[in-house]
Amino acid sequence: METVPNNPTPLLNEYQVAEMLGVSVATVRRWRLQKQGPRFLKLGALCKYRPADVSRWLESRPTGGSEPEPGAR
Repeated sequence: METVPNNPTPLLNEYQVAEMLGVSVATVRRWRLQKQGPRFLKLGALCKYRPADVSRWLESRPTGGSEPEPGAR
């Protein structure tokens, strides 16, 4: 059986995730329903997020706007 660490990382609620990502709570909920957002834990009626999962999800998102290569027009 796995043991629980003495100092578990605090979990985030959907409002905290929305604030962290700069989106509305409705967007976080829509992502969750469409299975597009960060991984979450379902604790009874609550949905909680591990900060590491939110960071990992954010890092996995496509990026753009890179600098053009030298000599390219």
